[in-house]
Amino acid sequence: MRVLARGSLVVSCQAGPENPIHGPAAMALMAQAAEAGGAGAIRANGPEDIAAIRAVTDLPIVGLHKLGDPAGVFITPTYEAAAGVVAAGADVVALDATLRRRPGSLVRLIVRIHDELGVPVMADVDSLDAGLAARDAGADFVATTLSGYTDSRTPDGPDVDLVRRLAAELTCPIIAEGRISTPDDVRAVCEAGAYAVVVGTAITNPMEITARLAGALPVR
Repeated sequence: MRVLARGSLVVSCQAGPENPIHGPAAMALMAQAAEAGGAGAIRANGPEDIAAIRAVTDLPIVGLHKLGDPAGVFITPTYEAAAGVVAAGADVVALDATLRRRPGSLVRLIVRIHDELGVPVMADVDSLDAGLAARDAGADFVATTLSGYTDSRTPDGPDVDLVRRLAAELTCPIIAEGRISTPDDVRAVCEAGAYAVVVGTAITNPMEITARLAGALPVR
């Protein structure tokens, strides 16, 4: 089994349907570029993208499948979704472990993933309470992925405070993810106790990067 190592930069290779680089072929190229730049793992969405990425890299893949209602739990909400990403080549299953409504028991889902798929689980959370509950449910990693995305509070940068609080309270590795875009951001979350760091948009979304920079131009 490929292991997510301490100190890894995990590059999230995801692009929605509205993005011109959406699709397995583009995500596989993005993963290859990330590996060439020093990524220690890849995070990817959906069996098709994961299979394409697995075909071109031996790096660990954190796999997820976004399904269902975005107002509720939608990142790998079911066992079937988890099984699909593992069959495609994922080494770790990431799932939404917020306290929002879900189609079944988080504990039972994690137990089935461990027992039947034999891979660790990364719990994407938005708060300390959700992180504590996810660890109690058996999550192997707890990630700050959903901080700022489940309520009206959206920080400008990474949620360093949540990383620090989770690292102080939990015995499992804490993964920092969300709005990490500079070397200073990476250093800040690592100093707060992050085991590994996930970066997506700042590396793998040229459309968003272009829009942000173009928006800074003076109006003429």
